Amino acid sequence: MVILDPHADIVDLTAAIVDIESVSGNEAALADAVEQALRENAPHLEVLRDGDTVIARTELGRSQRVVVAGHLDTVPVAGNLPSVRRIREGREELAGRGSCDMKGGVAVLLALAVEATSPPMDLTWIFYDHEEVASADNSLTRIAAERPDLLAGDFAILGEPTSAGVEGGCKGTMKLEVTARGTAAHSARDWVGDNAIHRLAPVLERLAAYEARRAVIDGLEYRECLNVVAIDGGIAGNVIPDRAHVTLNYRFAPDTSVAQAEAHVRELLCDLDLEIEVSDAAAGALPGLDTAPAREFLAALGEDVRVDAKQGWTDVARFSALGVPAVNFGPGDPLLAHTDDEHVPVEDLRRSLAALRRWLGLSQPVEADTLPA
Repeated sequence: MVILDPHADIVDLTAAIVDIESVSGNEAALADAVEQALRENAPHLEVLRDGDTVIARTELGRSQRVVVAGHLDTVPVAGNLPSVRRIREGREELAGRGSCDMKGGVAVLLALAVEATSPPMDLTWIFYDHEEVASADNSLTRIAAERPDLLAGDFAILGEPTSAGVEGGCKGTMKLEVTARGTAAHSARDWVGDNAIHRLAPVLERLAAYEARRAVIDGLEYRECLNVVAIDGGIAGNVIPDRAHVTLNYRFAPDTSVAQAEAHVRELLCDLDLEIEVSDAAAGALPGLDTAPAREFLAALGEDVRVDAKQGWTDVARFSALGVPAVNFGPGDPLLAHTDDEHVPVEDLRRSLAALRRWLGLSQPVEADTLPA
């Protein structure tokens, strides 16, 4: 088994975590390594294992509890392992699958879980599996149903990549399957058929012209998106098709419920004689930046920290559904997540670690103190 040293330089620790391949469904080796690192280096923590999720908690009797979580899994490898440390355009980077989403964040959390022996609040550290796949498979779904006490807290921080800024809340997401029916016929006699693919043309036209809503919530702007993400249909090169199908993805602002989002799409397409079915949906999360723990967190990070809306969906929504306000904060540019050139700037790793050390009241190494704001 690979041994992780949580006391190592943060870049070396991140590289070691990246090099343990953990595509969704294959997180066991990394979970084993994280569990061992915590059990051997953090006697101040109660360490629990639930499947391939590792949970470590302080029990100091503090007045507040904060949950700090990061997922262990990645999307499939695309020739980008093992990790590579490089300098490009004058910037030092660590490249490799998961370096941005979100093993850089996992490394920061693991280092801090070991270091924060007497924090000002009680902490629950969660390193979980199956985030990059269907919501039903995400281990937080199981834990929320079976052991919601393990996710309880006054505030939560998800180590998702935010370029070391704070991104509040997240948008909701919905996938809809839209099917058109027609009548099959020989293409030489199309007048006796009804082309199902042609019936989808108004859907494409409507979505191409669609003006998405921009919602400003607590000063943060969430940009909605409604798009066709897949299309299929056709029987043969000489047949008028009797069925055609498109998949829509709707990303909606967190002030909109799943039911309201579905109703909006159905209203948009209501006159087109189509079959519409929701195949997956998850609500968003409001920013939650007006709560006392969130204000304390922002104050500790400093006035120069960037605060923005999270434009994707993250597990902050799971905590929000449990009544726990949550934010995203971690190293790495979210636009690089899942790309073949996935990488994390070394500066992001050090800045994220230094910022969370300030929040936890930990002393700063000299090199962290000299980082640019």
